[in-house]
Amino acid sequence: MVDGDTIKLRSGETVRYLDIDTPETVHPTKPVECYGPDSDDHNNKLVNGKVVYLYVGANAKDKYGRTLAYVFSGNSFVNGELVSEGFATARSYGQPGELFEKLMGFQEKARSLNKGLWGECK
Repeated sequence: MVDGDTIKLRSGETVRYLDIDTPETVHPTKPVECYGPDSDDHNNKLVNGKVVYLYVGANAKDKYGRTLAYVFSGNSFVNGELVSEGFATARSYGQPGELFEKLMGFQEKARSLNKGLWGECK
């Protein structure tokens, strides 16, 4: 795991979760943001040491060469769980994937319930 929205696979490939953004914890020019460590920890619980499956859409790589994907582990849609539990926000970066609207719905529910960063980071 790299941070709350990026993982490194055993193959060495770096995967950036598609359509979400978590608070920063390892950015070279930004301080650790509110709820960032919590997001990192939750992502770690969801994927570390587990088999993950990637759903890669039309825009397979970002400008840093990372694979952009929806990530699944066991019965969990990892991108969705991070958003629905308030560890991440839905963000399309101008090129939304197929599940972006679903992620927006998860975000609105999390926000309305003040879950995670929505309740902690005003």
